[in-house]
Amino acid sequence: MRQIYLIRGLPGSGKTTFAKKIARIVYEADMFFEKDGDYQYDRERLAEAHAWCKERVKEAMLNGFNPIAVANTFVKRWEMEDYLKLAEANYYTVTEVTMSGPVRKSVHKVPDETIERMRLNWER
Repeated sequence: MRQIYLIRGLPGSGKTTFAKKIARIVYEADMFFEKDGDYQYDRERLAEAHAWCKERVKEAMLNGFNPIAVANTFVKRWEMEDYLKLAEANYYTVTEVTMSGPVRKSVHKVPDETIERMRLNWER
């Protein structure tokens, strides 16, 4: 059975670390901003980053990779919808994982006020 894990949580909650433990194929929108080992976030390109991530996941599914993990914040439940549709279309079982442990300092230097705003907007 093919499996995709949708791993959600606040920045610094351990999404990437956990994803790498459970799947060989891991994608996250943050990967779009990594250039030559340097993270160069550009808020203006966030939609493009998410589209890039979805396209990588689609390609992995079409190539039959298994399991796949997607580690994004997914603060709002609708943000997972495209991945759920991809999973259904490509016969993948979905497991949603919410990282709810203590938030450590974000490796991408997300400001504390941004993390708090995400926490306040979190959908269970």
